[in-house]
Formats: sequence, C-alpha cells, structure tokens
Amino acid sequence: MLALLVSVGSQAELRLVLSESDLSPAERQATQVLLDEALQALPPRFKQQLDRRVKLRWRDLPAEVYGRAGRFSGIELNALLLPALTDGRAATARTERPHGSVRRELLATVLHELTHLYDRAQLWSPAQKSLLQHCRQRLNSFGPVGLPDDCRGQSARRFTLSDDPQLLDLAGWPQRVGSRGQREAENGQLARSPDSYELSNPREFVAVNMEYFLLDPAYACRRPSLARHLARHFAWTPPDQAQCDDGHAYLNAGRDFARQPLGRLEPARVYAVDYLLAEANDAWASRWGHSMLRLVICAPGRALGPDCRLDLDQHLVLSYRAFVGDVQLSSWDGLTGAYPSRLFVLPLEQVVEEYTKIELRSLASIPLQLTREQLENLVTRAAEQHWSYDGDYYFISNNCAVETLKLLRSGSQHPDLHALDSIMPNGLLDSLLARGLADGSVLDDPREALRLGYRFDSFRERYQAMFAVLQQRLPIEQSRVEDWLEQPATARQPWFAKADLRASAALLLLEQAALRRQLLLAQEELKQRYLSGRAGQDASLGKAGGALEQILANSGFLSRPAELLEGGYGLPQSSEWQRLEAESRNRQQHLRRLSDDLDQEVRSLLEPERLAELEASENNLAQLGAHLRGLHKASGGLTLP
Repeated sequence: MLALLVSVGSQAELRLVLSESDLSPAERQATQVLLDEALQALPPRFKQQLDRRVKLRWRDLPAEVYGRAGRFSGIELNALLLPALTDGRAATARTERPHGSVRRELLATVLHELTHLYDRAQLWSPAQKSLLQHCRQRLNSFGPVGLPDDCRGQSARRFTLSDDPQLLDLAGWPQRVGSRGQREAENGQLARSPDSYELSNPREFVAVNMEYFLLDPAYACRRPSLARHLARHFAWTPPDQAQCDDGHAYLNAGRDFARQPLGRLEPARVYAVDYLLAEANDAWASRWGHSMLRLVICAPGRALGPDCRLDLDQHLVLSYRAFVGDVQLSSWDGLTGAYPSRLFVLPLEQVVEEYTKIELRSLASIPLQLTREQLENLVTRAAEQHWSYDGDYYFISNNCAVETLKLLRSGSQHPDLHALDSIMPNGLLDSLLARGLADGSVLDDPREALRLGYRFDSFRERYQAMFAVLQQRLPIEQSRVEDWLEQPATARQPWFAKADLRASAALLLLEQAALRRQLLLAQEELKQRYLSGRAGQDASLGKAGGALEQILANSGFLSRPAELLEGGYGLPQSSEWQRLEAESRNRQQHLRRLSDDLDQEVRSLLEPERLAELEASENNLAQLGAHLRGLHKASGGLTLP
C-alpha cells in the first residue's frame, strides 16, 4: 500500500484549469496561453509537490489589484485586464509596476499566487501523509497515551519555503541573538528591493522573489544568495540565466576623499576571512571590544595562498557601525536604537590606524575556519548586505557582534553557527574559538603574530616605552603615559630644555601622540556641538559650519550606496556601473572640496579652550623639533631638517 502511495504521488502534478465557461473563444485561448506559460516557467518539483487542480477565474477586483489567491484555493485575476490580454495590447502596454508590461505583470501574478498555494501546502511525502493519517486515527481512538513513538513530536513535518530557517536568514528576518530561535520582527533589508511588498512578511517575500527567480535572467546575479537557496530547494535552475560579473560593486568608506570610492570585490580573490576584534578600552560603548570581519584579498595576479596576507593594501574590513552622521555616541540613544546600523567597507590600513594610534586599542585578526564555498558565499552575502541593509543599532541587542554573527550565519550557512549566541564582541570570539570555528593558534607566538599581521599592537605600548625613557632621564612625577598626555601642553613644555638627545626623541613621539589626541577630542567636540541641533541656529558658524554639516550630510552614501542608483534591485550590474562611477566620483569630489573648506575654517569652530590646547601642542612640537636639531648638531651629527 505504501509503495502504491509513493508511486501515485510521484506521478501527480499541478494542473491549471480555467473554470469559467462564459468567456469567448479568444478570451479562453489568451488565458490558456498565459497559464501554459506559467506552467512552463515553474520548476518540475514545484509542479510535482503542488499536485492538485488549481482553477483560475476572472473577477471584478480593484484596479490596482492584478490578482489574488481566492478563497476556493484557486486564483482570481482582474477582469479589467482581460480585454488587453485577449487582443495583445497587454504585451506592449507599459505599467509603473516592477515587471514593466501588463502581460508580464499578469504572468508574474499567476506565479506569485501559485507560490502562495505551494507555500501554504504542508509539504509531506506520500509516506508521511500515510503516517499522519494513521497517527490521527490512533489519536482519535486512544488519545495521546495510545500514540506510537513515530507519531510523537510530528517530526515528519517539512519546512515550507517561507518558514525555512535559512531562507528567513537570507530574507531579512534573521534569528534574534539571545532569544532562543525567535526571529527579528522587522526586515532591515530596505534598500534595492524589487518590490517593497516583499518586506510585508516572509510569505510575500517568497512569492515576490519567485516571480523574479523564474522571470528575470539576471536574478542570480542580483540576488545570488537567494538564487542559490531557491535552486537548491527545487534542485533546478531556470534556463537562459544571464552571465554574471566576476565581482561585486562596493563603496570604500575610507577618509581619503581624493580616492575613487567605487571598487570591485571579487570573492575568488579573497584568500581568507578573519574575525577582527578591536580590544576593549574604558569608553562606555567600547568596553567589550568591537567586532569586524577582515577580508584577506590577494593582489591582482597573485595565486591564492598565505602570501596574500602580505598584500595589506588590498585588504578590506567589514564593519557594522552605528552610522550617526559621525556624531559622538549617546548611551541612551544606543540603548533605544536611535542610530542606523550599516555595513561599512573600509581599508584595513585606516582601521589599523584608527584603533592602534588614535584609540590606543590593539587588534586581533583570527582566521575563520571556512570551506572555500562557505568563504565565497560569505563575501557575496556581505556585498548584498552592503547594498541592501539599513537596520537599527542597539548597544545591547543589535550591536556590532550581533550584526557580525548574523552575517556569518546567513553568508556561510555553517551549521555550527546556528546555535551560537553572543551579544559581546569578545564573547563571540571566545565562542568561535571554543567551537573550532576560528584558529586562535596564530596568536601563540606574539612576535610572529605581529610579523604576519594576525595582531596589530596598540601604540600605547610604544608610548609607554618612550615614557619609561623620560622616567629614567627626568624627575617627572607621573607614573603612566596616560597621565603625562592628559596634562596641559604648557605643563609638558618646561621639561623640553632639560631633556638630552634620547629623552628629546621620546618627548617628540609623545607630543605627536598628544597632538593626535587633541585632534580627536576636537573632532568629537565638533560632532557633539554641531549635530546636536544647534548647527542651523548659530549664525557665527559661517562657512566652516556649513562645510561640516554638508560633509556629514553628503557622506551618507558611503554607508548606504543604494541612494546613488534609481531603479534596479539587488547587486548593481554592469549596465549600472557607468552611473555608479559618475555619481560616486561627483559625490567624492564634492566631499573633497568641502573637506578643504573645513580644513581652512575649522579652527573658528572650536571652543577657545580646545583651540588654545591644540595650538599649544603644535607649539610644543615646533620647540621640540628645534631643540632636537640643536642637540643633534652639538653632538656632531648632521643637521636635521
């Protein structure tokens, strides 16, 4: 009996039937051609699993509704569109809807509604259906106590498309970290959507994306992660797919405004992906570190291999940050999600400088243990998120560690990542190491780790070493380098004349650190002051205030590149590159002009105390330079420039 059920189930297939008899022959023929085309577009497995007769009716519907799945488990199409379908006008009649022509929209509507029917069906194999019927009979006759073991738990249930955990990760409803499998309520993949209706819920997401999977030859290029998932689900790929580009467009959010920001990220050139951890400091928002991913990219022409780690100028960093127009973080706003969370693509050299020289934080770069397929899929997924994601940043529940983990899950689909939970960057690293998902042995030899770029030490150790030189040669009172640097510049200046050549060299390095610290404080002061709502109300700001505001307003495209393009969806294709290059170049040149204006006028924006300290630090550097040149000349050395 079971074999017979399996045999019958394997031969069953979807049938589309026009249920109305009052249509003219021409109307029936045009409708049947549409239905035949829809059937031809569907995957074989889809038609086998949805083994039923689906009736189609033309009904009076609101003008904006092309069709819907009817209450009779069939499909209703808008009768207003039937005349144009019948006489052929629908093929050329343009519409503002995503698929272009009226006929194309009708075809997409049939596929959309069939997908809903497919998705609603509880997808059981014939054997599972037989078991389910048997279990129900046992339950009705004997109650729960009489159920055999194979009936308990309903383990035979298959996932439908819209509740498949992997699809939900890719669709933008990822597993909520720390919530035992619960899903995010809001979809953050807002940008570059083919149809915003897909964001309504997972069922509509599946139906909309099936339209494009079946009808758009470029779908696998624009949404490669979803295309792979659907192709795997149906064990089938649509015919006549477009040839995809070798790489994906991205915008480099580096601070060099003279550089063209548009770049091409080629997964095949990525040798490894590292978990990049900026170690903690005393700042409220940084006490648990910062999670990032480092792409170890080989220089053009170099074969994949360990030597690619030497191509530091090629390496990129993926960093989820609270994009706040560069305003200083507010702890309350961070808790309430007032900041957008976006995926920045940054040059490694800038990230290293920011953390090691300015914030005095070390970086650890730990290789992730991924297969080649997992790695390339992760890189592609990162590019998709770069163009589509615009979420909310919460310090506790949706911070850099949470966002990074969600990207790792959806991108690599590594099975060991799905049960992993951590809301802290350092805790996430510990979990990755404990599960063998990251190789911590690269840090075992500190000197080798530094030489090979697995660790980037904070400059604090260098500054402390220079400070130790001062302690040996001068009777200073401070015991820590931080205490020395926190003094006013005028308090450090009297020691210069007492310093010998070695102590003066140490003082010069420390004064450079002090100036860098003052510049950082000045930057934060400007952010705090001019993004707190006062910028537009303070007439004394003049040109500099306007330049600062425009920089902050115009730099948003570096974290949300989708605003450079109109139309299209998903990853930009070659046909969109020319516009991307032109738009990104124009924006970057504008930012460079604004930056030049700001450099000339910025000091007028600083509070008097900050300006005085900045100028005193610069004066200290000038005095030390002159003092060092004099000492060097007196010692018989060459004159220093």
